[in-house]
Amino acid sequence: MTRIELNEAEFNQAAGATLAHIEQVLEDADLDFETPADGIIEIEFDDGSKIIINRHGVAREIWVAARSGGFHFMPVDGGWVDTKDGEPFYAKLTALIALQGGGSARF
Repeated sequence: MTRIELNEAEFNQAAGATLAHIEQVLEDADLDFETPADGIIEIEFDDGSKIIINRHGVAREIWVAARSGGFHFMPVDGGWVDTKDGEPFYAKLTALIALQGGGSARF
């Protein structure tokens, strides 16, 4: 797995498209979420917990904070992968949503 080095504009475009896709899937799955600021999505669960997804421009990564921990995803050819274990972003996010009680969202 090789990180793709993106310039700021490329990163913002790629991260923006990813976040827009997440918002659409969350709407389709009827999950509660908010976008309190540009580049941030907060998924809210019935128990009051949240998963927070945000783009981190300095590191050029997408970061996820969930009850089970924090995760960083770097750009690779055609997507994003976890910087620690290489798991694809959407697979990890799907698992985190299910684990936190949000049912199944299909990315």
